[in-house]
Amino acid sequence: MLTNRSKSFWLLLAPAFVALLVVLFIPLFTGGYYSLTNWNGNTISDFIELENYLRAFKDQAFINSLLFTAKFSVYSVILINVIALLLATLVTQKLGRWTTLFRTVFFMPNLIGGIILGFIWQFIFNKAFESIADLTGINFFNGWLNTPETGFWGLVILFVWQMSGYMMLIYISFLNNIPEEILEAADMDGANPLQVFFRIKLPMLMPAFTVTLFLTLSNAFKIYDQNLALTQGGPFNSTQMAAMNIYNEAFSMRKMGFAQSKAMIFLVIIVIISIIQISITRRKEISA
Repeated sequence: MLTNRSKSFWLLLAPAFVALLVVLFIPLFTGGYYSLTNWNGNTISDFIELENYLRAFKDQAFINSLLFTAKFSVYSVILINVIALLLATLVTQKLGRWTTLFRTVFFMPNLIGGIILGFIWQFIFNKAFESIADLTGINFFNGWLNTPETGFWGLVILFVWQMSGYMMLIYISFLNNIPEEILEAADMDGANPLQVFFRIKLPMLMPAFTVTLFLTLSNAFKIYDQNLALTQGGPFNSTQMAAMNIYNEAFSMRKMGFAQSKAMIFLVIIVIISIIQISITRRKEISA
């Protein structure tokens, strides 16, 4: 058996440590250094300490993108997990041969790349919705990506459609692991389906909530490709998310050091939110 003190143990772990060092820690510390300079992508002429961070907190466009991302994340996380849990509950019923078909259909959007998804839904909102508006005369379907409000909901719809099937699979695995004896005992005690769901299944799904909330939160905060393909941050940057703001600052404005400081701030925000979320849901697991 391998132990922590054996040479074989550390030898087997070495590739993972090297990968973490190259992919995570070196870029992190390098980015932290660049955020303290006026790096333009090629040269560094001055070490300006915290000036970039002070500028970032005063940059209204960056603050607006953070607020928009936070709002988007809240709505998306709630909708994704509610829909995914409902879908998982549906496909774990005795549906016969339709079960596999439903699972496949619900999961398929997650297999499509973000850019392609964005263009698909851009076509739906710009062409299909306008055709419906022309046929029915309902203005609700006109110009869905032309206002901040409808642009926001367009992004939410796209992201929910993409992620719900993936989260559904996680809920399915936890639902299938609930002991059948518990469900049979509840049925013998006269519990109806709603009571079984809220009193038995939901508390036992808390570990699943820990996983799904973390995945949906992290993916919602770092979304970029769907934002680019669907709205490109418009109109007038009103639907620009934090990742797009950072990218534009770095590669359009060529202010790499300034963009890196924004990225470091964004990273700290995501880490803090993730730690809070995991700690809360973990406590719920213990109490459940």
